[in-house]
Amino acid sequence: MTGSGGPPGKHSLTLHGHRTSVSLEPEFWAAFREIAAGEHRPINDLAAEIDAARDPAQGLASAIRVFVLLRARRPS
Repeated sequence: MTGSGGPPGKHSLTLHGHRTSVSLEPEFWAAFREIAAGEHRPINDLAAEIDAARDPAQGLASAIRVFVLLRARRPS
């Protein structure tokens, strides 16, 4: 197993017109950006969709990590 590329980094997102920051490890940010680019969608739109669908007890960063993981595990 390889080590992490670095500690979580905070990035600002705009969700439904409100700014928020989310801390994710660099690998998750990179994968999240790749997914958004692959869908030709702004990252803020994808984050807002994840935010709207998540359980209120789950944090946004966790919801994004799960989203990225599930996408990575989907059959090609």
